[in-house]
Amino acid sequence: MELQQQIETVLDTIRPYLHADGGDVEVVEVTDQKDVILRLTGNCSSCNMSEMTMTAGIEESLRKSIPDLGDISAIKG
Repeated sequence: MELQQQIETVLDTIRPYLHADGGDVEVVEVTDQKDVILRLTGNCSSCNMSEMTMTAGIEESLRKSIPDLGDISAIKG
């Protein structure tokens, strides 16, 4: 399975929790070095807990499922 599809599959397991709070996450870019850039959207883009959501929820889930990823970062909006 292609890396981007693997990432989307993991994100699909997290999305119901984000949707419950009016937010979402989308993949902006996956680099050749396996760095992942995500965009937090909806309420997640302005929530003051978004950093915790990103680190404790999204990043942890991605690393558990795809351990060889590089940097994982998010932009808001």
